[in-house]
Amino acid sequence: MTRRARRTAADTPLVHRVASVLLRYPDAALLACLDDVAAALPAVADAADRDRFSSVCDHLRRLGPTEAAQRYVDTFDHTRRRSLHLTYYRHGDTRARGMALLALKHAYRRAGHEPPDAELPDYLPLVLEFAALAPEPGHRVLLRCRDGLEVLRRALHERSSPYHHVLDALCGRLPQPARHERDSWQRLAVEGPPGEQVGLEPFGPPEQTGQEPFAPPGHPAPSAHPARTAREREKEGR
Repeated sequence: MTRRARRTAADTPLVHRVASVLLRYPDAALLACLDDVAAALPAVADAADRDRFSSVCDHLRRLGPTEAAQRYVDTFDHTRRRSLHLTYYRHGDTRARGMALLALKHAYRRAGHEPPDAELPDYLPLVLEFAALAPEPGHRVLLRCRDGLEVLRRALHERSSPYHHVLDALCGRLPQPARHERDSWQRLAVEGPPGEQVGLEPFGPPEQTGQEPFAPPGHPAPSAHPARTAREREKEGR
């Protein structure tokens, strides 16, 4: 492994932490911590990743709070192809997804982190915060959910959303995919998730508490979305 590769690997938890913050709902708490996020970027080894994150910070600063929130909702909340819930891409609302969510909860617990009741365990900002705190099991979770990451990345590029920079940084930290993996992601992007409808009650939150676990030290813990539960957002996205 080259020295540059070692430096890149060493800073990956910081990349995951920054990405987790930037992909959350842009409420007042998140917008207030953008300067702190920007101040942390010099520690990111890869110049391209620094530029990607700076671009998203600058984008959010240029928008007023209302416009930032509306664009976020338009981007992530009302489509099956730009969901922040990663297992949805492969499984849709099927029994298989319920098992995938349960497996993620077990992965969190084995690493010593209790998954919150306020969000499904495949919510990307939560997955990234877990990966920042527990890099090895977090890396395995990201690999397990990579198809969702890649389909979301493609959809954000197609929309010309500034958030594609965050997905580019994340996917660039993962191993080079094989041809059959790329073909699988292409099929998922074209066909969308399966449509079997089953309840997710064993995994859904009772209500949004406004408290996020694994918040970056020194930062306020921004809520994923005010006054709406993950399950409600999932229903809106179908």
